[in-house]
Amino acid sequence: MAEHGAISHVFFGLDPMWVSTVLLLITYATIITEKVNRSIIALLGAGVMILVGVLNQEEAIRGIDFNTIGLLTGMMILVSISRRSGMFEYMAVWAAKKAKAHPAGILLLLQVVTAVLSALLDNVTTVLLIVPVTLAITRELKVPPYPYLFAEVFASNIGGTATLIGDPPNILIGSLVGLSFNQFLIHLTPVIVVVMAAQLVMIHLLWGKDMKATPEAEARVMAMHAGDTILDPVLLKQSLVVIGVVILGFVFARPLRVEPATVAMFGAAVLMFLDNKQHESEHASQNIHKTFSDVEWITIFFFIGLFVVVHGVEVGGLLKLLADQLVAATGGDLARTGYAILWASAVLSAIVDNIPFVATMIPLIKNLAPAFGPDNIQPLWWCLSLGACLGGNGTLIGASANLTVAGIAERNGINFSFVKYTLYAFPMMLVSVAISHVYVWWRYF
Repeated sequence: MAEHGAISHVFFGLDPMWVSTVLLLITYATIITEKVNRSIIALLGAGVMILVGVLNQEEAIRGIDFNTIGLLTGMMILVSISRRSGMFEYMAVWAAKKAKAHPAGILLLLQVVTAVLSALLDNVTTVLLIVPVTLAITRELKVPPYPYLFAEVFASNIGGTATLIGDPPNILIGSLVGLSFNQFLIHLTPVIVVVMAAQLVMIHLLWGKDMKATPEAEARVMAMHAGDTILDPVLLKQSLVVIGVVILGFVFARPLRVEPATVAMFGAAVLMFLDNKQHESEHASQNIHKTFSDVEWITIFFFIGLFVVVHGVEVGGLLKLLADQLVAATGGDLARTGYAILWASAVLSAIVDNIPFVATMIPLIKNLAPAFGPDNIQPLWWCLSLGACLGGNGTLIGASANLTVAGIAERNGINFSFVKYTLYAFPMMLVSVAISHVYVWWRYF
């Protein structure tokens, strides 16, 4: 059923629910093939959704969540500027030296560093920063890089699950549902610590315990100086202060009555101002162009197109129908519904990219509110987050960070095939979801 006159006029008098559903399926199927860039497909899907009359332009714009867009853009700008200081390379070299250049110790500490950075920044950015340094370290140690890259993929998706800003699915959930940074910390961080500990054990048993390097190779790594990676000490101090204040802004956003996008964008503007203030005018202009070119516009426009496509399906009435069927299938039991969302999200997010999946699930779960009560469905959001973010580890196409690392690996001559990754990853992903199942049962149901 259409909502509040949002549907202007569907061609030939066709049912808007079926038209929007077909468009969604075509959009998803084309995205999965990866033959055309996903941002192009999402924008084409959004355009067709308007042109055939499922939505008018005003309603389509209403479906775009600009809080999500602003939060993503602001964090991308912050990372673009701060990375020029060399702070992230410093952390990787620091971890290697803290492990005394022992391959197993480096494997463990790089996972921890990756998880922490992914919780504070985002998982795609984190792997882009950590992986090149990891490859340099493994070359010096003359050890296989694959276990390190695999472990960092897992750690980035696990760490990103812990906070509002760590993983795009969480950004979507937090923004569209109105959940705060603190709520994500309180509800998800405890279980993520346990999941991460299990991940460290599994990776050590699988690869770490058998890793060895020659004394000469270890000496070469120990000879690295973390301080040499700092390229701009002034920018480093500025970046640390601004990022720290931005994180505090996320923590206190609710009492301050500001949205996360405002915090991120204002922090980005402040750091851009400080960065340009210390350079001459010509260099400053180059920095601005470099900063804005570093923004992942493909991801931003992918979100914009996806918001419109999903909103068309929501307005068409399919999601309400599916929500009613989900309630009927689970007997109206909140716990069963939560478990169903957790496991279905995990398995499906391993098959399709978890961002469009979550974008589709959010309005569906909102439609469950009348059945369970608006105040009672919050556990379902944590089930969706845990399932989608952790499930993204299951296959190479499950999350953006996976494909990012695979691309870097292949450019460096490292085999990072879909089958090889899935054989290791899917069973480990199921373990992390099983831990989450126990957690949501213990805490909420």
